[in-house]
Amino acid sequence: MARGSSSGAGGMLQWLGLAFILLIADQFTKVLIVGYYHLGDSTYVTSFFNVVRVHNSGAAFSFLAGASGWQRWFFTVIGVVAAVLILWMLKSHAGQKLFSFALACILSGAIGNVIDRVLYGYVVDFLDFHWRNWHFPAFNIADSAITIGAICLILDELLRVRRTR
Repeated sequence: MARGSSSGAGGMLQWLGLAFILLIADQFTKVLIVGYYHLGDSTYVTSFFNVVRVHNSGAAFSFLAGASGWQRWFFTVIGVVAAVLILWMLKSHAGQKLFSFALACILSGAIGNVIDRVLYGYVVDFLDFHWRNWHFPAFNIADSAITIGAICLILDELLRVRRTR
């Protein structure tokens, strides 16, 4: 299907529905973490995974977390602008399944983290993976959705280039 094709509002609704489901899952898990864990609390799950309550006032990998507070609104505005752009792209390309799936994932993650920034002033992270001396920064479902969406965007572009050859 061509990049500019669309299946109309009905096609867009399915992607908005997916984004909504992911957003609800993200916010529900964060409400549980905020309700049952204090900052820094951790629950051992496996030898490589814990549930922990972490606050991230920055962006990915705590980028700008140590700034004086302006980053809260900076990243909130970036998230809102990204959501508006994604909605426009979804409307224009709702018929492209992989591309729209990717956009829906990114949309849900962007909105989920914007909600956190507005409500709390930081993003609530809680998924903590580690192995021996290696430790990955804690993240949440919104971050996972954004990552899956980004991978799918790359895959969509690789497949598009392959089809044009």
